[in-house]
Amino acid sequence: MAEYIDVTTLNRLAKQFLAQCEPLNNLIVCGEISNFVRHQKSGHCYFTLKDENASIKCVMFRDKARLLGFPPQNGMRVLAYGYATIYERDGAFQLYCEFLRPFGAGAAQMAFDALKKKLGAEGLFDPSRKRALPPVPHCIGVVTSKTGAALQDIRQVMSRRWPMIRLLLAPVNVQGLLAEQQIVEAIRRLDADPRPDLILVTRGGGSKEDLWVFNSEKIARAAFACHKPVVSAVGHEIDTTILDYVADLRAPTPSAAAELCVPDQAEVRRKIFIAEQNIQKNIQSRLEICYNKFNELSAMRMMQREQENLSQKARRLDELTSSVRDAAHTRCSRGYTGLQNAAALAASLNPYAVLSRGYTMLQDPDGHCVPVGNLKPGQQIMVTGRDACAKCTVNTIGKRSVRQIDEEPQNI
Repeated sequence: MAEYIDVTTLNRLAKQFLAQCEPLNNLIVCGEISNFVRHQKSGHCYFTLKDENASIKCVMFRDKARLLGFPPQNGMRVLAYGYATIYERDGAFQLYCEFLRPFGAGAAQMAFDALKKKLGAEGLFDPSRKRALPPVPHCIGVVTSKTGAALQDIRQVMSRRWPMIRLLLAPVNVQGLLAEQQIVEAIRRLDADPRPDLILVTRGGGSKEDLWVFNSEKIARAAFACHKPVVSAVGHEIDTTILDYVADLRAPTPSAAAELCVPDQAEVRRKIFIAEQNIQKNIQSRLEICYNKFNELSAMRMMQREQENLSQKARRLDELTSSVRDAAHTRCSRGYTGLQNAAALAASLNPYAVLSRGYTMLQDPDGHCVPVGNLKPGQQIMVTGRDACAKCTVNTIGKRSVRQIDEEPQNI
């Protein structure tokens, strides 16, 4: 009787044999997904890949399934990267998937639309949460390949527009199996680093398959959770990724992103020059206003001083007028008193007043008073009394005493 082996040994031998088959250890299998199930507790994914003639069972373990950038759906054509072997317990030949990528325009668009709808419903695309970029950043974190053309374009544009900018590079693969996790970790590192003011995630152009990693749900959530503004610049203007919808700003190309992230030094100089001119004009205008105001105040001050001088002079004039008036009144009083005294004296010396007491006055023909002692015989004289006058001729002149006069009047 021939020697036998058990089923376990058979399955183990088959697995060992298949493990030694190099083509089965590095496979890319194209097929349509069916019977897709994600185990709630373990997180493993189980599904079937099929084409027109055959099918194969597939499994994707939790650590790989977490890296999926899209939700797999039944009927979606995909490229499954992995290896094929036997599951010893069941003796089932199956494909162990390490990475899935939608294949064909229809499948890719279906995956894209499904993820976009899911993240949009969660608010990751809400415009109200978009943050403005700093107007003058000092440092920009760049997530891209260190050997790609995108980095060179960014450096060239930024050095021309704003030479003082600093770039902090987080080098990553921008396509392939490792790209997704590296990009997620790079975003998180730059977000935790205090130096960058914003984060630029970018790569150059390529096919839709090359850019597909930027449709990853994990990258989208990492950008959404970032505390710093995120700029997405993936591919060309016609390329659109999920990251573009989540980012605070989407640029059509890496060069355009560089222009949007930093100001233009020529434009800044022009604005500074205009601002300087406006400041100078404003200062000049204010100086003119102050000068005019100063002149007005000076004129007003001069008028006030003139008014004060006039007021002082007016007060002085009033004082002098009062003094003159008082002096004139005093002098007038004195003059009036003297005039009264002189009038009284003149009245007392008035010969006509003597005549009123009965005396007479002798005058020569020329009207001059003639003392009696100066009369000459034959002289014509006018004798004037209080009420009448008489023309007389002197006959004789004689001398008598006062007593004789009182006793006998002298004949004239």
